[in-house]
Amino acid sequence: MGKLSITAFVSLDGVMQGPGGPEEDRRDGFDLGGWTVPYADDDFGHFMDSVFGRVGAFLLGRRTYEIFAGFWPTVTDPDDPIASKLNSKPKYVVSTTMERADWEPSTIIRGDLAQEIPALKERTDGEVQVHGSGRLAHSLLEHDLIDTLHVLTYPVVLGKGLRLFPEGAVPTAFRHTDARTTGSGVTIQTYELAGRPEYGTYGA
Repeated sequence: MGKLSITAFVSLDGVMQGPGGPEEDRRDGFDLGGWTVPYADDDFGHFMDSVFGRVGAFLLGRRTYEIFAGFWPTVTDPDDPIASKLNSKPKYVVSTTMERADWEPSTIIRGDLAQEIPALKERTDGEVQVHGSGRLAHSLLEHDLIDTLHVLTYPVVLGKGLRLFPEGAVPTAFRHTDARTTGSGVTIQTYELAGRPEYGTYGA
């Protein structure tokens, strides 16, 4: 049975919207896209290569799927460790409105995530990976459907935009399993789901 992982790029104030370019995601007037680009370096590349090396299938929200589908099929270098996986591995896009998903091999998921995702993990050899896909990430976290969370935190504050953990998120505890820092100052933290938080009082 495969595990489900989320890899998220966030600012210091938790924003994950539009990390890759100015036109990537302008929802709600977001005009700060491309904020991760100045921090790309070899350390970041090595980490992402290791993540993609474990993938069995991709699970994406509609917006991220469409962004990826508009770019990655044009990268045809068989030695590119990211493009080769994105273009060849199964891709599942969660949407109730999409009629077609033409980036092969792709499947549209329209049903209940609480039923669909465990079944997808069961039949996947390797990780089921979520990249970007903020709204989908919210739903997966809400239903305790993830196993591993990679949070790459960039040394920048944006002040607006879609956040990884929005107001009203379900209280959730994680177990810290790995940490590293890139040469450009991006911290990479890895967590495993650990149920609900515990509470106490200092000095009790």
